[in-house]
Amino acid sequence: MSPSLSCGRFRLDLSTPRIMAIVNVTPDSFSGDGCTSLDAALRAAERLIAEGAEILDIGGESSRPGAVVVGVQEEIDRVVPVVEAFVQFGVPLSVDTVKPAVMRESIRVGADIINDISAFQAEGAVDAVRDASAALCVMHMKGRPETMQIAPRYDSVLSEVEGFLAGRVQSLVGAGVSEERILIDPGFGFGKTVDHNFALLNGLHRLGVLGLPVLVGMSRKSMLGAVTGRDIADRVVSGAAAAIVALQKGARIVRTHDVAATRDAIRIWLALEAARLAASPE
Repeated sequence: MSPSLSCGRFRLDLSTPRIMAIVNVTPDSFSGDGCTSLDAALRAAERLIAEGAEILDIGGESSRPGAVVVGVQEEIDRVVPVVEAFVQFGVPLSVDTVKPAVMRESIRVGADIINDISAFQAEGAVDAVRDASAALCVMHMKGRPETMQIAPRYDSVLSEVEGFLAGRVQSLVGAGVSEERILIDPGFGFGKTVDHNFALLNGLHRLGVLGLPVLVGMSRKSMLGAVTGRDIADRVVSGAAAAIVALQKGARIVRTHDVAATRDAIRIWLALEAARLAASPE
């Protein structure tokens, strides 16, 4: 049976990789591409889908280091109208939030995935999502966004990330959430040095033992700038390259700002995989 994800209105086939496009509805996005009006968000969504996005990930609060915390009602006001408007596009809609109230309201108006960087650890988060049909993305983060990049330390980044994700998945399943609704994210850049990030990328295949789809998000992040020396806006190529490495290591969903470049890179990789399989002896 092909790998798949049960997410709200959809059963997402993951036998081939999927592209999740980032739609920030914040004025302080680290990449400088935040949409500050519904019209701007709609235009961005139309462009991203035309470029090849298969999932739209909507965020109403920046999680970059040092970002200002947004109040619950303000985040609802930013996110809910966008989710309502995006339902028309007929693709899975993800909402990037740590707040249970935002989760509930987003699911109510059509969100298919809740993408929680705090792994549903906030009080009331599991209750907010348990009985819904939305998929749940469980991410690893060491610390909090405002402090996570202050000298993070691990004895073994791979072991600690794997252990944390396994524990959070077990908690969700124990609370009554079907594994078919769960995917995991190692959290590149969230409480990790450049060396931690590349050790995690190199060992990403280890997360396969958890038996769940893996989502990765390295688009435009500082780990890429540290290696290439390029500013945020010039990390398109390195982001696409990192995405392909992640897919080779077992990731099934790539979260990106740069959809067209990522789509082209994936198409080349898939063509190579098809040629490899065709050349294999029966």
